[in-house]
Amino acid sequence: MTVETFETSDLVTVTPAAADYFRQQLGKNGGHAVRVGVKQSGCTGFMYVLDHVETTESSDINIELDNGVMVAVAADAVPVLQGSEIDYVLEGVNRVIKFNNPNATSACGCGESFGINE
Repeated sequence: MTVETFETSDLVTVTPAAADYFRQQLGKNGGHAVRVGVKQSGCTGFMYVLDHVETTESSDINIELDNGVMVAVAADAVPVLQGSEIDYVLEGVNRVIKFNNPNATSACGCGESFGINE
């Protein structure tokens, strides 16, 4: 599958809780969109990266949420994020962004990085 041929609705889904959180954060911190990507890091391979950005990259896949928030998925992250759900959940006493990624095959003990089978 290439970036040019997939459906954006199949790329990532964002729960209402995460969409509300993104809207609040963009309101507080500024920015036009939330950019989602991955970078090589940690003991298992990859780490999720979320940034508030004023402009998206021309190669980003832009998804407008029902509440008007723009989520820009970095093109190089598409194979890793395909089919993922982004949620905002309560874990213990903290609220955190959580990626439910069907491509992740392993995770480090601290939960900061994940691996995929390539």
